[in-house]
Amino acid sequence: MNARDRDDEGRARSARPRDGLGRPLAYGEPGVERQPEGVVRTPAETVAEAQRLLDAGMPFHAHEVFEDAWKSGPEAEAPLWRALAQLAVGLTHAARGNAVGGARLLRRGADALAQAGPETASARGRSPHGIDVEGLVRWAGELALRVEEGPAVDAAAHSPRLARGPDRQDPA
Repeated sequence: MNARDRDDEGRARSARPRDGLGRPLAYGEPGVERQPEGVVRTPAETVAEAQRLLDAGMPFHAHEVFEDAWKSGPEAEAPLWRALAQLAVGLTHAARGNAVGGARLLRRGADALAQAGPETASARGRSPHGIDVEGLVRWAGELALRVEEGPAVDAAAHSPRLARGPDRQDPA
């Protein structure tokens, strides 16, 4: 008999609770509510929800929001959302104390974003969905250097600003 945890649709999925950085906890321990999967959001809703999660120090959960966007949105925008997911996973690893993986994913995400952002933006003549591509690329490079030099970072304190606006500052 297979004793693996299953979700409502019968797919293998651990029922163990998770902490704010997505790490599994022991059964019965209090955890953080999981991000629902497969949610279709507008780009503005995606950015707002991901920013809320990043600000709360939950980049693993923000990565899942970006993953939903890349899987459910237009194919031409998938590289943008995938790059943002990589940045969120890079911050997750950095916060977990994985300096090598964190720095590598931050740089990989920044490179992908630098390539995906302008193409997506050129169709609109502005930043894609208000996302501050240049600021995020700069943030990721600076954080990658910091992560390589020291201990784990606080995910909430080092979360990026995804978009610029009247209430947002430069993500650097």
